[in-house]
This record gives sequence, C-alpha cells and structure tokens, in this order.
Amino acid sequence: MPDHKPAFSFVLHTHLPYVLYHGTWPHGTDWLYEAAAECYLPLLNSFYRLTEEGIAPKVTIDISPILAEQLAHAKFIAGLNDYLDERIQAGEYDIEEFSSTGQPEMLNLALMWRDHFQALKSAFTGKYRQDLPGAFRKLEEQGALEIITCGATHGYLPLLGLDESIRAQLRQAKATHKGHFHRLPRGIWLPECAYRPGYNWKTPVESAIPAQERLGLETFLAEEEIRYFFVDTDLLKGGEVVDVYLDRFPGLKALYERMEAARTKLPEKERKLTHFRPYWVGGKYAEGQIPVAVFVRDPETALVVWSGEHGYPGDGNYLEFHKKRFPNGHRYWKVTSPKADLADKGLYDPQAIAGRLNENSDHFVELVENQLLKAQSGLTSSPPMLIAPYDTELFGHWWFEGPLWMEQVLRKLHLNSKVRLLTAGEYLESYPPDEAISMPEGSWGQGGFHWIWLNDDTHWTWTHLYEDEQRMVELTVKIGGEQDTAEFQRILKQLGRELLLEQASDWQFLISTWSARDYAESRFTEHHHRFVKLAALAEKYLNGQRLTPEDYNYLAAVEKSDPVFPNLNPAVWL
Repeated sequence: MPDHKPAFSFVLHTHLPYVLYHGTWPHGTDWLYEAAAECYLPLLNSFYRLTEEGIAPKVTIDISPILAEQLAHAKFIAGLNDYLDERIQAGEYDIEEFSSTGQPEMLNLALMWRDHFQALKSAFTGKYRQDLPGAFRKLEEQGALEIITCGATHGYLPLLGLDESIRAQLRQAKATHKGHFHRLPRGIWLPECAYRPGYNWKTPVESAIPAQERLGLETFLAEEEIRYFFVDTDLLKGGEVVDVYLDRFPGLKALYERMEAARTKLPEKERKLTHFRPYWVGGKYAEGQIPVAVFVRDPETALVVWSGEHGYPGDGNYLEFHKKRFPNGHRYWKVTSPKADLADKGLYDPQAIAGRLNENSDHFVELVENQLLKAQSGLTSSPPMLIAPYDTELFGHWWFEGPLWMEQVLRKLHLNSKVRLLTAGEYLESYPPDEAISMPEGSWGQGGFHWIWLNDDTHWTWTHLYEDEQRMVELTVKIGGEQDTAEFQRILKQLGRELLLEQASDWQFLISTWSARDYAESRFTEHHHRFVKLAALAEKYLNGQRLTPEDYNYLAAVEKSDPVFPNLNPAVWL
C-alpha cells in the first residue's frame, strides 16, 4: 500500500559545456574544476552524510551527457587534483601572510579555506576514488536519488531544424547515460526547460529547410522511452506566455504566431490545472506508446532560493561570491547587503552561519509543508507533489553555504514526517496522471520564450546550424552502402561530434548575456569550421579521391581535441 503523504523532490540541473582542451582561464577548464570543487563534491558529501544517517535524499538530478563525459576523463581527474592542490597552497600563502602581519580574523579564514580544500581533496581521492560519475551512480544504486539525462550536448531542441537532430541529441544522451550510470534514464531535463508542441513549423531564420509539420518534443521522448520532463510554471497556464522581445525579432514572432494558431487552448474558466501534480502531455503517439508526463516547477520555492535580493543567498551573513582577495583568490567577505558595493563588504564570520542556515531551512520546510497541505485538500486521486528545480551550480558556487542548507532541509523534511521525499520517477510510478494537457511553446529563459537563444546577436549561429544539420543527414544516408567503411565511419563519427558540440545552447546563452561572449563566439565558430572541413573530407572520400597525409593529420588532431562520445554511432541521425 503506497504512502499517500504529500511528496517533495529537489530537482538539480547539472551541466557545463565541453571545455576540455579548449582553454583554462578565465574561460575553459577552470569552470569545470570550480564546479566540481564548489558544487559537486560538497553536494556529494551532504548526500552521503544523509544516507549514512539512514535518510534517502531522493533528489532528482540530471547530469548532462557532455558533463558526464568530462567528469570521467583522465584530463579532468588530473586537472581537478592540481586545482585542489593550488587552492590548498593559496590558503597556505595567506596563512603565512596573515600570521606574520598580525591579522587574526583573516588568519582564521585562511585556515578555514586550507582545511576546506584539504577535506575536498581527501574526499575526491579517497571516498570517491576520483570517480564523480561513479559516486553519483552508487547513490542511485542505493535508492538515495535518481539520475536523469539531458540533451547530449544541451542542444536547444525547439529550434533545431530537423527531426534527425532532435533524435540524435536524445539517442546519444541515452547511450552516454547508460555508459556512465549503468541504466537507462526514466526522465530528462529538456535543455533550458525548452518545450515545443507539434505544428506547421518553419525555421525562424532564412534557410533551405522548408516549412513542415513537426511533431511535438513529447513524441521524440516517447520514442526513446523517456517517461517525464519538467517545465516552468508559465507553460501550465496555457497560452499566457507573452514575450516582450518578440516584436524586436520578426522571425521569432512568426514562430510564436504559428505555434499559437495551431494549438488548441482551453477556455480560462475550464482550466483547473495545478502544478502540484504531473500530467500526460497530449501529442501524436504511436500505437502502444506510453505517453510522456510533465512536472511543473513550483514558483514559491523558486523565489525564496533564486532571488539574490529576496532569497536566502542574499542574507548578509553568507559568503560574498563576487569579491576575491588578490592574488590568491580566496573569498574573505560576506554579502553584508545585496546592494552594498564591494568596497563596503564586511568580513565573513563562519560562527554566524549555523543560525542563518537553521532559520532559512526552517522557513523553507515550513513553506513546503504548508503549500502541500493546502494542495492536498484539492486532490483526491493522488497526493500532491512539489517540484523544486534549480541549477546545481547555485549550491556551493554562487551560494557557498547552499549544500549545507539543502542537507538541513532534507533532514528536517524527513524527521518531520509530514512530507515524503520521493524522486520524480518514483512519484510517477506510484501515481500516474489521469489527465492530459497541451502546452504552449516556451522555456524558463528570460521572457519565457526563445529570445535568449535566438536574437539579433545569435541569428548567425542558427544560419550555420541549419546548413550543417542538413549536410550531416545527407552524409549519414550513405551509411549502409558501398561507402560504409571503417574509414568513412571514422570521419562521420567526428563530424557528428562536431555538430553536437556546435549545437550546445551554451554558446547562444553566453553571447546573449555577455557572460563570456568572445569565448562562446570563438567556440561556436571553431566547431562549425571543423564540421565544414570534415564534411569536405567525407565528400572527397565519397568521390573516390584519396585522402592525403595532411587530411588524416587534421582528422587525428580534431579527434584528440574533441574526444567525446567514443560510442557515437552516426546512425543516430538516420
């Protein structure tokens, strides 16, 4: 007999673009080392502490396939060890300086940093055996959490021009997930929480791809036996996602209008939808296919964590992210006030943190319990489920104390016994939906639509992507004929890797937000140029021309630089 108590799950989206062999600092592999040291290792420590207490965290966590590839790579393992050693040494330098100059408060913080990174190094090399994917896999095998997948390289699925590209992102994601976590994923985090229903679709920038009836993303997920995904709250409202940027980009506006014209919307008075339960997604499924379910983000719990001004991370006692001490890079100051200039930040006091974590975790637990109690009165067939999704990097990187806060929340929810901790997949298995809905197109990006990824500054990337998608499919069709040799397969495999890397939504995001615009533009262009040159080699081979030693040297160099997805099969584009 299932436990009918209300249910809760943190959902963590864990992703970084491919950066190995593509720079170190300020953009490149240091992103990876920082995320591992500041987020992944502290979260693993929290999850393992809970399981050792007999508490299953039941976190639903996606680890994107391209991230899993990097975390398992020997270059990352060696680099993280060096990074942790450097952080320990930086603490030693500060200890020496503050000790000799009589700064006891700064000295105590320097000791804290040295000990902190020594403990992380010990956990990485000892408890986790330098295998982060394996450490997460062990927790899943114990039933402590559920690992789901994402697009292979976080490609922005609603705007990909060909169905073959969507299938390739999903099929490679499944294969890579199975390789690292030894089981197929039940759920997926759609990149950028971006969803598109089926309708007569045309590329929003000029291309040779004709307007065509496209299937909704739910159909592709069902084909791959993926059971559920997540969306932002606005998509549940049915046709109320309004993008203030649409008028600035005619192609995007036309795409939105096509979708709206094709979608059946319920009258406002007939809507009785709640984000405290999953729904089947209405779509075109093959006979015998199981529909795909959708879970919806809870807005209240999102605000108290995400908001820098009103959320917990903005508490004046927590560590200030943006201010580092030159030249060694450790942080010694507290938030003080979200509006305070960096020059006005007070010194961090670790002794003040326990009380703030206790109060903030109490507040969150009470918020979750009260919301679920209210929601329970309106649901009769199944208990309510509250989904609280966040980017993993928030916990530990942007908010240093975040992993400890999450640990306290999970412990308190378990001990209070008012709410049951369940992963999304477990809830869906126990309480399958009894209603289907249709949803509008959208994402969890600014404005709720696609503007962050498609705008005047990123228009050019989609022009190249649509050309390269078509070329990949045309060349893949040659598989199975006379051209299907080991030599041709080798070229096609690397061609596929470059297209997948080119499709990463990170490049458009970084361009649009100016976070690392030059790096993102360079990376996109690099993968596009590699794709074009490799495609030329493939066509040269098909035309019966002998490849030169220089051609093979180029192929080998690209394989060495981008060695992801060793199990890639070009047939995923068929």
